[in-house]
Amino acid sequence: MDIRLARTAAIAALAALAVVVTLTPPPAAHAEGLEPGWTVTEFGPLGPADRDLLVRVRLAGLWEAPAGKQAQDRARSEKVKEIGHHISGEHIALDAEVLKVADRLGVPLPDRPNAEQQSWLDELNGLRGAAWDNVFTARLRVAHGKVFSVVAAVRAGTRNEVIREFAQQAVTIVMRHMTYLESTGLVDYTSLPAPPTPVAAAARRTGGPPAPLIWLILAAALAAGAVTAARIRHPR
Repeated sequence: MDIRLARTAAIAALAALAVVVTLTPPPAAHAEGLEPGWTVTEFGPLGPADRDLLVRVRLAGLWEAPAGKQAQDRARSEKVKEIGHHISGEHIALDAEVLKVADRLGVPLPDRPNAEQQSWLDELNGLRGAAWDNVFTARLRVAHGKVFSVVAAVRAGTRNEVIREFAQQAVTIVMRHMTYLESTGLVDYTSLPAPPTPVAAAARRTGGPPAPLIWLILAAALAAGAVTAARIRHPR
C-alpha cells in the first residue's frame, strides 16, 4: 500500500513539474544567450548601452548645434565664433548619421533637448560678448567630456557592427570638439569632473583589499558556512 501511494505521489509530482515547465516562458533571446534588454539584429546583438549611445549623441546635437550657430551673433572672440561654426556644422552632420543608424536598428530618439540642455540654451540666450564666450566654452567642454566616456566605452565593448562603426565616428568628433574648445584658452580645467579613481588605488588608500580578494573571502565564508550547516544536519 505504501509503495502504491509513493508511486502515485511520484507520478503526480512529475505531472505537476511538466505543467510548470510547459507554462514557464523561455528567457528572452535565449538562442543568443542574451540578457533581458538585448535584441538580436542582422548586425549583431543590440544592448541597452548601444541604445543609450544613440540617444545621447542625438541629444548632444539638439542643443550644441543651435549653440554653435548662436556663436556667430553673440560671441566676442573670433576664435569662439569659428569654433561655434565648426561644432554646429559637424553636429548637424553627425545628427543626420545618428538618425540613419537609429532607423536601421529600430531605436526611438528624442526630438528636443532634455531639461538640463534647454536650461543651458536659455542661459546662453541671456548673454553676449565675453560672458557668452565663457559660458559657451564651459558648458560644451563639460558636456563633451561626459559623452566622450560613454562613446568610448561603447566603442570598446559593443557587439553590434553598426554601433561600432558609428561609435568610431562619434568618438573622433567628440575628441575633436574638446580640442576645439580647449584651443580658446577659456577652459577652466579645475572645474571639470575628476577622472574616476582606479579600484586598486582606492583600496590601497582605504586599507581594504582589492575587489577580487573580497569576493574570494566571501566565497570562502559561504563555503565554510555550508559545511558547518551540513554537519549540523547530519552529525557523525
